[in-house]
Amino acid sequence: MMMLVGIFLIGGDAFAQKKEKKKRKKKQKTALVEEKAPIPAPVKVTSVEGITEYLLGNGLRVLLFPDPSKQTATVNITYLVGSRHEGYGETGMAHLLEHMVFKGSPKHPNIPQELTDHGARPNGTTWLDRTNYFETFASTEENLRWALDLESDRMINSFIKKEDLEKEFSVVRNEFESGENDPESVLSERVISTAYLWHNYGNSTIGSREDIERVPIDNLQAFYKKYYQPDNAILLVAGKFDEAKVLKMINEEYFGGIPRPTRKLQPTYTVEPVQDGERSVTLRRVGDVQAIGVAYHICSNSHPDYPALDVLQGILTSQPGGKLYKALVETKLASSLYAYSFTNKDPTFFYFGLSVLKEKNLDETKKALLTMLDGVGTMEFTKEDVERAKNEALKGLELTLRNSERVGLQMSEYMGAGDWRLIFIYRDALEKITVDDVKRVAKYYFKPSNRTIGVFIPEENPDRVKVPESPDVDALVKNYKGRAVVAQGEAFDPSPANIESRTKRGQEPNGLEYALLPKSTRGNSVRANITLRMGDEQSLQNKATISQYTASMLNKGTKTLSRQQLKDTLDKLKSQVNIGGGGNNVGISIESTKDNLPKVLAIVNDILKNPVFDEKEFETMKQEILAQVESQKSDPQALAFTAFQRMMNPYPKSDVRYVPTIEESIESNKNVKLDDVKKFYTDFYGASAATMSVVGDFDEAAVRKSISTNFGTWKSPAPFKRIQAVFQEISPSNSAIKTPDKANALFLAGQNLPLQETDADYPALLLGNYMLGGGFLSSRLAVRIRQKEGISYGVGSNLSGSPFDKSGSFMTYAIYAPENAEKLEKAFYEEIEKVVNEGFTADELKAAKSGWLQSRSVSRSQDNELSSRLNNYLYYDRTLTFDADFEKKVEALTPEQVNGAIKKFIDPKKISIVKAGDFDKKVANPGTPAAGGVSGSGKN
Repeated sequence: MMMLVGIFLIGGDAFAQKKEKKKRKKKQKTALVEEKAPIPAPVKVTSVEGITEYLLGNGLRVLLFPDPSKQTATVNITYLVGSRHEGYGETGMAHLLEHMVFKGSPKHPNIPQELTDHGARPNGTTWLDRTNYFETFASTEENLRWALDLESDRMINSFIKKEDLEKEFSVVRNEFESGENDPESVLSERVISTAYLWHNYGNSTIGSREDIERVPIDNLQAFYKKYYQPDNAILLVAGKFDEAKVLKMINEEYFGGIPRPTRKLQPTYTVEPVQDGERSVTLRRVGDVQAIGVAYHICSNSHPDYPALDVLQGILTSQPGGKLYKALVETKLASSLYAYSFTNKDPTFFYFGLSVLKEKNLDETKKALLTMLDGVGTMEFTKEDVERAKNEALKGLELTLRNSERVGLQMSEYMGAGDWRLIFIYRDALEKITVDDVKRVAKYYFKPSNRTIGVFIPEENPDRVKVPESPDVDALVKNYKGRAVVAQGEAFDPSPANIESRTKRGQEPNGLEYALLPKSTRGNSVRANITLRMGDEQSLQNKATISQYTASMLNKGTKTLSRQQLKDTLDKLKSQVNIGGGGNNVGISIESTKDNLPKVLAIVNDILKNPVFDEKEFETMKQEILAQVESQKSDPQALAFTAFQRMMNPYPKSDVRYVPTIEESIESNKNVKLDDVKKFYTDFYGASAATMSVVGDFDEAAVRKSISTNFGTWKSPAPFKRIQAVFQEISPSNSAIKTPDKANALFLAGQNLPLQETDADYPALLLGNYMLGGGFLSSRLAVRIRQKEGISYGVGSNLSGSPFDKSGSFMTYAIYAPENAEKLEKAFYEEIEKVVNEGFTADELKAAKSGWLQSRSVSRSQDNELSSRLNNYLYYDRTLTFDADFEKKVEALTPEQVNGAIKKFIDPKKISIVKAGDFDKKVANPGTPAAGGVSGSGKN
């Protein structure tokens, strides 16, 4: 027995040990399964012209576009979801979700404040095929990490809470209503929705008001979880950064660890049927200018026909040589003409729009338009026509591709269309377009049965268009290599000290002053500004409108080059020249390249010194301006701004600073004569009081010689004397302008201040205004009026002080539904009084300083803004040392100084208000949910 027991005991112990060993192995195996799997390394997909694509293990596509010439970086994440993906009852859901994603996530509960604190230039936009979010900021590792962390967290962790949605309803509704104020915009929506029977391209991205206000939170959350995932997103980082380091950060720290979702996205499959006859739509609303819209169905952006259609668009509508422009605008049948098509994944549309003055015969214009469009299929096009339109389109592309920030944002459109490389494929195809290509697409697409306008006309033998399907984009872009990478620029330090150390200034014999800042830039780009100053308060009396016409006529042709030749030459040089102004100054801005800048400066010299002042161009321009002014007669924004400016600047009617009523503006435009313009030019134009700045990649010696040769001896016929800004105390008032049948209203409020930029209180007051109404949705006014109460889509404030005189102003604005007028004013006054009486906290001040200072650095990193600053500073007799000193003063500010300055200058009892809207509308149902929100819909 003992032996048996012993054997049993030994056997039992061995069995127990074996069982325990199995348990341990099972636990070890379970532990291994539970351990986080290693994140796979990114896979390089392709590299085209400096942009490299990587694929992460979870499906996220990453595009890296390093550009050391920028002291900024842009993080842009694009989700392949837009209004095309919305189902029944979901119109506007993609756009509404865009707003909601700014409401916070666990790691980033106050996104607007963070964006302000980092001095970012952010936004989010929704379109037909995609939604994107971007931030441009000073390129530091801390900022870059913050942006990547923000976008990775809100990709899958955004709150999307019911209480936030209830506030956001009215903000989106407010945005919706602001678009309803423009009859031409509404007309285009009606035409497009009529052109599409089934495809979602017929729906406005902002959606149906009814859907916006009724969408259940569960549906919105499900939409978010379905589409906001790494396998449906493309992350792009452009600007100054270390590519290898940032790729590692993206994969290992921020995005690579997000799991790939288990759901499978089904591609949209709705195909718009062939249109079987001309369709019509009529819009009747309050307005001051008549309009016509025409839409044709065309192929998608990736189809080979699209570049030829783009060239055809330029041939027909480009100004001043477009065939439709000449036939309709120059003959005064229409006052303006425009056309567009979109970069879409599915077959899209071609839209023409015309403005027609109220006193014109709309039927006559419509008949002339349709006659022209019916003849497009048999119209003759020359090689010159085609090359001109190609150069115009190619210039726009090249200007984009020179700038990494523009490329970073523009890529979202091509991502939505199927692949980012389509931008290069489109460019390559555009260069090869021939006259025969244009004739072929004109004949194929431009048929009455394929358009939407007017009334339905039955046909015995309908001639229809079957729009071709989109090609396989993956096959189209496979193995595409692109061209050589555009020349890289230097890593430029945008600090005031560095800018000042590299800027060279000089003066010509006639008095013109210039500032030159040569630096290596991407694509050898260069920006320049010229300002001509003329006359004085006495000599410019009763010449405000004439001075504006004179400036506007400069680029309409010279004694050696017609308006069309000027445009053609600049297009071939891939350069842009903009001229504008009036009163006592005219501004010229230039965008070009190192090789082309001397030629462009010679063209600008010709424009400024040899304008031809053609009678036909003058009359055409007058009609365009009159149409623009006429359209403002019932527009709340135009009426409110005009009334507010007239109230705050009560100058005599003869003074060049006088703000006319819209009726007075119409009258003065009708009365201006070409002889008045010619005389004004002869009496005032010259460069004796001019300033000029050049920033970018240029040959310094060649530019100095060009300045001297072209502008250095051009003397002004009359002396220039600065018009002194005089502070005027305004009696406070509160006025309302009624604009019937306008869904949106504008609120303006402010007071004049005895304030100069060099005053001791100015830095404190400027930063106080930044906290009150600046930043990105994180100011006191934005948090209260938009974020918390959802009254306004756009709200903010502005502070200005003269560089020379004690004359400044404080102004606030908001757009809102007219029925919320009382609620808006109450919130506005409460916030102003709270700031005046209680002030800002130390934490608010600290965050504001950081955001404001970084935004200044971002501004100096933009060559166009830097050139403008250097140009203005020549006139102010300043250097960048002023900026450095000013920023030191801001950094040293205390809460007591800021709060003291606000209390000293801002007085709620002295604030005047002007508002315009349909205030007779019934107050909204108290049960209607309120809202608060974000960005915009459409292509930004």
